[in-house]
Amino acid sequence: MENFIIVAVILLIVGGAVAYIIKEKKKGAVCVGCPHAGECAKKRQGGCNCGTDIQQTKD
Repeated sequence: MENFIIVAVILLIVGGAVAYIIKEKKKGAVCVGCPHAGECAKKRQGGCNCGTDIQQTKD
């Protein structure tokens, strides 16, 4: 019985994570884990360079 509960909890956690990723992808987030994914300048170019400044300039 304990094994069933453990498996059910793991499946709920994994299912919740997958549902969150699908929801964010439908919103248009390129980098789901990035806190700036919705406003990233690279998003319009098809990618996100997470970990850098949001306002990037070309040199």
